[in-house]
This record gives sequence, C-alpha cells and structure tokens, in this order.
Amino acid sequence: MNEFSEFIGQIIQNPALLITVFLTLAVILVNGWTDAPNAIATAVSTKAIPPRQAIIMAAIFNFLGILVMTAINKTVAQTIYNMVDFGTNSHEALTGLCAAMVAIVIWAVAAWAFGIPTSESHALIAGLTGAAIAMHGGLSGVNGSEWLKVIYGLGLSTFLGFSMGYVVVKLIGLLFKKSDRRKTIGFFQKAQVGGAAAMAFMHGAQDGQKFMGVFLLGIALSKGQVNEAVFEIPFWLIIVCSVVMGLGTSIGGYRIIKAVGMDMVKLETYQGFAADLAGAGCLLISSLTGIPVSTTHTKTTAIMGVGAAKSVKSVDWSVVGEMVLTWVLTFPGCGLIGFMIAKIFIILF
Repeated sequence: MNEFSEFIGQIIQNPALLITVFLTLAVILVNGWTDAPNAIATAVSTKAIPPRQAIIMAAIFNFLGILVMTAINKTVAQTIYNMVDFGTNSHEALTGLCAAMVAIVIWAVAAWAFGIPTSESHALIAGLTGAAIAMHGGLSGVNGSEWLKVIYGLGLSTFLGFSMGYVVVKLIGLLFKKSDRRKTIGFFQKAQVGGAAAMAFMHGAQDGQKFMGVFLLGIALSKGQVNEAVFEIPFWLIIVCSVVMGLGTSIGGYRIIKAVGMDMVKLETYQGFAADLAGAGCLLISSLTGIPVSTTHTKTTAIMGVGAAKSVKSVDWSVVGEMVLTWVLTFPGCGLIGFMIAKIFIILF
C-alpha cells in the first residue's frame, strides 16, 4: 500500500506522468477490448460456455496469468522495457512514450471498427519503435538484440502455433477414433472451457507483462531514470492491469470472438479444445523463454492448423487473408503513426 500511495503522490505532482498513466491504461483497456477475446473465442463459438461467463472467466485467469508468470519469469516485461531508448532527456522521453501509446490506441480502435483481430503486441512494439526513431532521428534508439526477440516471436507464433494446432487435433482424433462422438461431446465441452481458461491465463502472462513493462517505463522516465535496466513489478500494478484488461474484454469482445471463432473456420468442440491447447502451449514456451509474441497471432494460427488438419477447404482463407494483411501492415502502419505523433508532440510540448 505504501508503494501505491507513493505512486498516487507522484501522479498528483507530475502532470506528465498522469497523462502517461492514463494513456497506458487506455492501451491496456483496448488490449482487453480487442485482444483478450481471442482467448475465449473458440469456446464461445462452439457454445461450450456462454459469452458472459466466458468474459468473467477470462478476466479471472488473465489476473492469475499476470500474477503467476510475473513470479516465475518476468523476462517478457524486461524485453519490452529495454527494447527502445527515448534519449537522456526525461521530459522528451516521456513525450515519446505518450506518442507511442496514442498511436497504439488509434491503430487498435481502427482495426476493431472493422472487426479485424489486430495484435496489440505488434502495435505496442511498432508504436514504441516509431516514437524512438522520431526522438533520435534514426535507429540508434532501437535496441537490436531485444528487437531480434520480436522476429523470433513472429516465427514461433506462426509456425509453432500452426503445427501444434495440426498435430494436437490429429492426436485427439487418433486417441478417440473408436469412441462414440455423441458421448464425447460433453467431455470436450468441459475440456474446452479448461482450454479457454488456459488461453486466458497465458494471455495475461504474455500481454499483461508487456504492458506492465511500459507502465514501469513511464514511471521511471517521470523520475528522470532514463537508464534503469532492472525493475520490480509491484502487486498493486498487477491488480490494476488485470481489472482494466477485464473491463476492456467485457466492452467489445463479441465482434472479435465472431471473427476468430466463427468466421475463419467452423469448429467442433474437440477441434476448439485442440486449438486452445495448442495456442496455450505455444504461449507458455514463449513466456518461459522471454520471447514476446502476439496472443492473437498464436491463437489464429493454431485455429488455422486445426482447420487445415480437417481440410484445407474448411478454412475461410478470405478471413485469414484479412488478418494476415492486418499483421503485415501493423509494423509499418502503427510505427509510422508513432513516428508522426512523436514529432508533433516534440513541437507542441
């Protein structure tokens, strides 16, 4: 409580920090709004769990994911924290961070308006990078070794997500080959609820850490600590991030659930369970190795792998094409927005 009281005092005394905190919370809200629903999309689409209950479950397991993974391994947060350098001037650095947050909100809300499940992870990385380039006038503000982990994450979430979805659903089909499908529906409905809970848990473990890293970066910059390399995540911040992310999920989740869980491929309960299990497994590997990946990217590639195992024609590739286009455009698009807003903020402030 003393840490939280100190933080409130800092906000009151520092308007720049107040704006940064507001924008960061807005980004976390948008993440819950547009990204967290992916965790429960398949369970809702197969009617394994009603939407309202799924949202409550997602909020609870998002919190647990943030809490547990932060205690075990906080390297994802560390990667985001150290990915960019906004310079030695703390005021300008805080301005750059604000610009990155604004860019992420603009990009995410635009994608939500079209019902396309954009990746807040990619938007976060792109927005931070674009703003850092604007602050330095070049790539000197980008930490190449940390950014390389993003490239690893893209490959991991794409190929591992797809292949794990394909293998898991094939394995389930083999194990239950001789079972009466009507008798297994109840089992897989319960299993899918567990799978969705695991996905929500891992969403919190991945995305919760990313945004806490940004939150702590803003606090450090407001204190003039521009070169801090090590940090501790306070418990109150875990609570705040979880609550705001859960609120976002309850506001706008259904549109994304429809795009991911219903439009891309029609799944049976066992297939939905396979997609959740594969996605959660891929996210667990990424989190333990400290590689920041997109939960949206991972979940959708796992669903694509499950659909392809049944038949290539069972996947609506036009929906997949829209998603891939969004992923491809996120880095240059959100990065450019972050760059432009940072330049504008430098002039104004």
